[in-house]
Amino acid sequence: MRAKTNDTTTTRGREAEEQAAQHLGSCGLRIVERNFRIRGGEIDLICRDGQTLVFVEVRQRSRSDFGGAGASITAGKRRRIVLAAQHYQLGKPDCDCRFDCVLIDGGQLAWLKNAFAADD
Repeated sequence: MRAKTNDTTTTRGREAEEQAAQHLGSCGLRIVERNFRIRGGEIDLICRDGQTLVFVEVRQRSRSDFGGAGASITAGKRRRIVLAAQHYQLGKPDCDCRFDCVLIDGGQLAWLKNAFAADD
């Protein structure tokens, strides 16, 4: 029974990431990579906004019992995203970057540009 719950959670997560990617694409961002993983961190979406590299965390909550989607992005989670972003940029030309969040609470999507900084 546990595997079914995890499958459902994984499916919902993929759907949320797809919804976020479509929204960002419609706003002019170009998706460069999805689900970039390293040991100790992951980035849901990596996009280009002109010359800026954008690392995007997608969070979805169907209920607000434990806070909304934004409340689930803890300081530890931000550190893991920054670590993955640093690894992604190794060996690539220097460019501006930012950390955005797409929050999906119930049916409402919110895109937060510059949601946090690498040194938060």
